[in-house]
Amino acid sequence: MNIQRAQEIAASPELASVTYNGIQVYIQHVDEQKESARIFPLDEPQNEQEVPVTSLEEN
Repeated sequence: MNIQRAQEIAASPELASVTYNGIQVYIQHVDEQKESARIFPLDEPQNEQEVPVTSLEEN
């Protein structure tokens, strides 16, 4: 995924189908400088992590 699309998804009120390593995730925030996204699995909101935006896939 690219930075612009990740930012659009993060800003949208709609829940997009995004995966990280095959796991459905929610994008909280996108850091343009670091080209990373703060995400968490939909079923584990306490398990936040920062990952490269390029490792996210939209389904």
